[in-house]
Formats: sequence, C-alpha cells, structure tokens
Amino acid sequence: MSNSLFRTKKVEQSILDTEEPEHALKKSLTALDLTVFGVGVIIGTGIFVLTGKVAKETAGPAVSLGFVVAGVVCALAALCYAEFASTVPVAGSAYTFSYASLGELPAWIIGWDLVLEFALGTAVVAVGWSGYMRSLLDNAGWHLPAYLGGRDGATGFGFDILAAALVLVLTAILVIGMKLSARVTEVVVAIKVTVVLIVIVAGAFFINGDNYKPFIPKAETVPAGSSLKAPLIQLMFGWAPSNFGVMGIFTAASVVFFAFIGFDVVATAAEETKNPQRDMPRGILGSLFICTTLYVAVSIVVTGMQHYSKLSVDAPLADAFKANGHPWYAGAISFGAVIGLTTVCMILLLGQTRVFFAMSRDGLLPRFFSIVHPRFRTPHRPTILLGGLIAVIAGFTSLSELAELVNIGTLFAFVVVALGVVILRRTRPDLHRAFRTPWVPFIPILSVAATLWLMLNLPAETWLRFAIWMVIGSFVYFLYGRSHSRLGRHEETTIGEVMHRPPKGDAE
Repeated sequence: MSNSLFRTKKVEQSILDTEEPEHALKKSLTALDLTVFGVGVIIGTGIFVLTGKVAKETAGPAVSLGFVVAGVVCALAALCYAEFASTVPVAGSAYTFSYASLGELPAWIIGWDLVLEFALGTAVVAVGWSGYMRSLLDNAGWHLPAYLGGRDGATGFGFDILAAALVLVLTAILVIGMKLSARVTEVVVAIKVTVVLIVIVAGAFFINGDNYKPFIPKAETVPAGSSLKAPLIQLMFGWAPSNFGVMGIFTAASVVFFAFIGFDVVATAAEETKNPQRDMPRGILGSLFICTTLYVAVSIVVTGMQHYSKLSVDAPLADAFKANGHPWYAGAISFGAVIGLTTVCMILLLGQTRVFFAMSRDGLLPRFFSIVHPRFRTPHRPTILLGGLIAVIAGFTSLSELAELVNIGTLFAFVVVALGVVILRRTRPDLHRAFRTPWVPFIPILSVAATLWLMLNLPAETWLRFAIWMVIGSFVYFLYGRSHSRLGRHEETTIGEVMHRPPKGDAE
C-alpha cells in the first residue's frame, strides 16, 4: 500500500497524456502572454491596500524593504517553478510537479490544497472588486440596494450580485478560449499598469523628505498572546514579534506576501504555451521582477507623500493624494483597482480549473471533467462547475477570515515544489531541463526555510482550518481517487498481464 501511495508518474507519460485528442488543450500562449498573466494576477489588492496598512501598523517607510524581502522569498520559489515548468510542461502546476517527483499521495495533497487556494482567492478578490465598483457607482449617483451589495446591516442577509456577476462573466470568457483570455488580460493589465505608473510619477512630485524620518521607526514589542488568532510562532515558542524596528520589516514581509500570491498561476498554463521550455521561465521570472519593482516604487512614493502614521488603511493611495490637495486622483485610482482586481479574479479562476482538469485527467477526480470542448479546446466542464460554485460563494460570503487560507496554501505549494526539484534531480538526472535552478540544493533549501518562516507568522487558526481541509481531502482520495487512479489502473493491468503470461515452455 505504501508503494502505491508514493508511486510517481513519469514525466514522459505526463507529456504523452497531453497529446490525447479528447484531453488536448490548445497551445496559443507566448512568453509575453505569460508575463502579462503574471503581472495581471500579482498586481491587485496588495498594491492598492496593503501598502498603507503595513506602513502604518508594522514597518513605517521601511515597508518598501518588506516588499523586497517578500519578493526575494517568491524569487527563490520562482527559480524552482521555472525548472519544473520547463521540464514538465503540463497543466496542473505544483500538482503535476509533485506527481513526477514525490508520488501520488503528495500530489493529491498539493492538488487539493491548490483547489482551495484558487477557489477562495477568486471569491475573495471578487468581493473586493465589488466593493470598489460600488464605490464608483456611488460616486456616479447609482446606489445598489443593501441586500444586493453584500451583507445588509439591518437583516444580516444579502447577495453580492456584482461579485457573482463578475465570476460568471469571467467564466464565460475562459470557456471561449485562452487566446481571448490572454487578449482581454493584455488590455486590462495595460490599463492598470498605466494607472500605477501615473501614481508613481505624479506622486513623486509631492514627496516630502521629512515623511521618511524615521525610515525604520523604533521597535515596539507586541505582547505574546494565547489566542488562536495569534501567529503560530507565538504559541509554539512564546516569541513576541516586533512592530517597527528591523524585525518589523520581516513581520511586514509576512503580511505583504499576500500581494505576491498568484505568480505560480503562470505555471498552470504550461500546457497551453507554444514553447514552454523557453517561455515558462521568462513568464514566471519576468512577471515577478516587474511586480516587485512596482510594489517597491509605490510604497516609497506613498510613504513620502504622507507620514506613515497618517496613512489610510483602506485606501492609502487615494487618500495620500487627497491629503496633498488632489482628490480627483481618488477616482482614477479606484478605477485602476477595479480593473486590476478583474484580471486577478480571472487568472485565479484559470489556475483553479487547470489544476482540477489535470487531477481529473489522472483519474483522481471524475474523468468527466477532463474532456475538453470540441471547438474551443478548453476544459469547459470544470470551468463552468467551479465558476458557478465560486459565484455563489462570492455572493453569500465575506470570507474575510478565510482569506488567510489562500496565503498558507500558496506557501505550502512553494515548499513542495522546492523539495520536488531536489528529488527529481536525484531520481531523473537524465531529463532535459531547458532551465536549471542554480545552486541546487542550496537554493531549494533556502526557499523552504524562508517559506516556513512566513508560514509560522500566520495565525494558528489558519493552520487549524488548513488541517481540516487536508483531512477532508484525505478522505476523498482514499474513498475515490486511489481506486480510480489512472496510474494505479495502468500498474494493475501491467501486473495482471505478467501474472497471466504463460511460461515459455507452455508457449512453445
């Protein structure tokens, strides 16, 4: 049994599976498309909200260094993702990589994890998008009834119709085709990057050097707590993290990591890329570099425009311009936020459906979901199913606390991918690797250590919820996935043929 749980799927077989007519996805993406997807999913809530929150509560003007630290952690993971994505150009991202290196059960665990990460991520972003859209509508004099804008304060009931509508529209776009999705994303990303650049360039004229003093505020120790809402590292070691000071920068990195969630979605599109061996590393690393640069620039400008102690937690960019006598920028920034969150939502939904599709094609989920559309060559069945479910979740749920599950899910995937690179180097040194992670095993080990540090800074209740989701996934695997595994059935067929093969003497 233990051997069957850790049976690995050969890379060659994974690639052959992508060529089966009923399961073949259309290859239409280029390095530019992948980079745009990466920028589209990374630039979102983080750049419009987290900058002010972390500067005011944790790091002061040194929030820019927090973004650098978080970017470095992601870069370490990106080097590992780039090697896997160029070596195993198959839909499914970390799930597929794990199947080739760690075995079926670890692959199922990471796939189940990614399903949760992308589903909740899509719903949370859709709710955030709805809030910005309602703000724009209110400014225009159009007011939605309370029960159609989320939670009605009077009755406690409501349905966020804007959030649900966004998910359904994006679902339709993804069903029609990846090339259309790429073109829509390119236009939207161009708009929101332009808005971000305007903020950086225009805001630079209002920077006051005195606002950077002190750049790293004096440290303030946070009392260690015993509540499940406290970071796990506090409950384990009684260690109290620091607000501000040098340690505040690392605490800030754990928070602003939310801003980088999603760059790994680029890897889920490997199977739909024209030249994945060349273009996947460029798309993954290029998008991460662009977004880290923009995050650092925005945080420097905003903390220079307004003293960190006065920054808004909800809308720091818009309010910084208001404080400098330019309120009309607020509307432009809100528009940019709406545009930005649209692409984040779509690309998270894209990643969700591709992981589900890959698991279905391997038999770990019903094979019904791995049949592609005869015309559009997209996995329309899981796209429609998951899009509908997420639309309902986004409509009825705020998910404010569950949002942290998205973070821990991504970090968990980083750990698995880094370990997978080391293992596959040892078990399959013969594989052609168009991109090789440098300094193996040093870089993967450093990636695991940095990732675990950020995970320990998440609330203990997040770990508890994550554990419950994993337990549910284990039941699903042992009740369905293990017995329906395509790889397992292939092994049973092969063993059966050997056992029933007549002896050479009888055959003669």
